[in-house]
Amino acid sequence: MYGKIKDDLITDLSEVRDAGLYKEERYIHGPQGADINVEYPESAPTEDVINFCANNYLGLSSHASVLEAAQKGLDSHGYGMSSVRFICGTQDIHRELEQKIAKFLGTDDTILYSSCFDANGGLFEVFMKGEDAILTDALNHASIIDGIRLSKAKRYIVKHDDMNDLEEKLKDAQSCRYRMVCTDGAFSMDGTIARLDKICDLAEKYDTMVMIDDSHCTGFLGKTGRGTHEYRDVMGRIDIITSTLGKAMGGASGGFTSGRKEMIEMLRQRSRPYLFSNSVAPVVVRAAIQVVDMLSETTELRDKLESNTKYFRDEMTENGFEITPGDHPIVPIMLYNAKLAQDIARDLYYEGIYVIGFFYPVVGKGLARIRVQLSAGHEKEHLDKAITAFKKIGEKYDILGKTKDEIISKYGE
Repeated sequence: MYGKIKDDLITDLSEVRDAGLYKEERYIHGPQGADINVEYPESAPTEDVINFCANNYLGLSSHASVLEAAQKGLDSHGYGMSSVRFICGTQDIHRELEQKIAKFLGTDDTILYSSCFDANGGLFEVFMKGEDAILTDALNHASIIDGIRLSKAKRYIVKHDDMNDLEEKLKDAQSCRYRMVCTDGAFSMDGTIARLDKICDLAEKYDTMVMIDDSHCTGFLGKTGRGTHEYRDVMGRIDIITSTLGKAMGGASGGFTSGRKEMIEMLRQRSRPYLFSNSVAPVVVRAAIQVVDMLSETTELRDKLESNTKYFRDEMTENGFEITPGDHPIVPIMLYNAKLAQDIARDLYYEGIYVIGFFYPVVGKGLARIRVQLSAGHEKEHLDKAITAFKKIGEKYDILGKTKDEIISKYGE
């Protein structure tokens, strides 16, 4: 049988390559950071580049105190649990981290998962049954989509960031037993931030729960880095927050769900990824505790990230690039053509700037872009080098100051 599927796979992969949609992987030689050594493409020598495509928002992936804490966790609690928590017991540091996250976010309690993908995958089927309704933003992360599919609840796909459409669908769902609005805190391809204040107003009007995936916000968004619910001034009004330890919070692995006490307690009883998967490794847990402690004591890193983001956004806009407005360190450079996005990213690589082009199906057709991600690990000289390189390559392809229609007219969609 494999002979048949092998032939089909070879054909399918060839079509993906021919369409310019094949995703290549690069190899980082060394630790994650602002300055890295990358092997890409494989036929070329490795290059020293400035990294602008990592989720390392606070620059903590290789921070000295985080590495020290990780080593202490390895020494004190070993390499792993070799089982799930309800069978062999849990370690004290796991519970310590859960309590610290809850305190940091301003929630009742927290439960750890192997990833935020698992947190979302194990959430909805526990609470939302056939007589219930889930209202989900059209641009929500794949993990939310997959988690919702595991439940039998009625699904309403809400137009992105459209409060009028949300209200209409909330009206339609009033006959359902429970209702839950689900949204990313910040949308990873656009850097747009959910209008949780408006969402919470509607949810309260129509007696509905609110869930957010704050993976691209926890640790740095809001005045003290608590996340989207702090940024939108709705702390205490969100029922469930899922997020990750694999981005700003140290950049390794692990995720969590944080929220109402009884909901977290039921997840410990019924959530399948929690019950049937090993928990986060002790080395990661100890490092994450250190990160939460650091962020609870000072806003220095999120303040630097905020400053870097504003500077880069302002300078790139001044140089004629089209950028979705906002405050988030995800900065989409809109290019509209998949090949153009890949060509510019490749040219920037040889200028010492490491970015990635995104195109369909990761983003909508005709919405290709380069996504730049700022970090507190970047210094001003990093940003200036990137801005200079973008301007040089932008001039090469004659896109500076050009409108969407002008770029599409020259390069196609």
